[in-house]
Amino acid sequence: MKNMNDILLVVILLSVLLSLASNSLGTLVKIMAVQGVMVSLLPLLLEHHSSMGSGGLIFFQVMILIKGVLIPGLLYIALKRISIRREIEPIVGYHASLFAGLIIILLSVFITDKLHLSMPSGHELLLMTAITTISAGFFLMMSRRKAITQVIGYLMLENGIYLIGTALTKHSHTVYVVEFGVLLDLLVGVMVMGIILHNINHAFDDIDTDLLNRLKD
Repeated sequence: MKNMNDILLVVILLSVLLSLASNSLGTLVKIMAVQGVMVSLLPLLLEHHSSMGSGGLIFFQVMILIKGVLIPGLLYIALKRISIRREIEPIVGYHASLFAGLIIILLSVFITDKLHLSMPSGHELLLMTAITTISAGFFLMMSRRKAITQVIGYLMLENGIYLIGTALTKHSHTVYVVEFGVLLDLLVGVMVMGIILHNINHAFDDIDTDLLNRLKD
C-alpha cells in the first residue's frame, strides 16, 4: 500500500513539472484532470483512512468526479469557446519554468525536513509533494499571461492545500467536510471564470490578462 502511495505522489510531482513545461492549454487541462484524480485517490490508500465506511467512499467518488471530470470538463468547454490553443508569450519561459519547478521540489524537501511537524508516520513525502504543488500553483499563476492558465494554477494551488490537510490530519471527517465545501466554492468559481474568460475573449479577441490594463475608469 505504501508503494502505491509513493507512485501516486510521484505522478502528482510529474504532473506539476509537465504543467510548468507545457504551452498547450488542452494538455494543461488534461494534466489537471489526472492530478485531480490522483489527489482524490491518495487518502483512500493512507493507513489512517483504511477503516473508512461507505459514506467516506461515496465522498471520495464525488471528489474524483468533481476534480477529475467536472472541473476539467468545464475548463475544456471554456477552452473551446475562446478558440485559443497555446500560451505563446509567457512571462517566464518554459525551460526556465521547468528549472524553477525542480528548484521548488528541492526547496520543498528542505522545508519539509526543517519543519519537524507532528504528523502520521511516512507522510514526509506527502507533505513535500503538497508544498511543491502549492508553490508551483502560485508560480503558474504569476508566470503566465493567459487567464485560463492562471485558473489552472489556482486549481493546482487548491490541490496542494488539500494534500497538506491530508498529510497533517489524523482525523479525516472534519477535513473532508471542509474540503467538500471548498470544492463546491471552487466549482462555482470555475463556472464564473468560464463566463469571464468568454467575455474577455469577446471584448479583446484574446484572453491575455495584460490587455485588462487598457481599461480606464
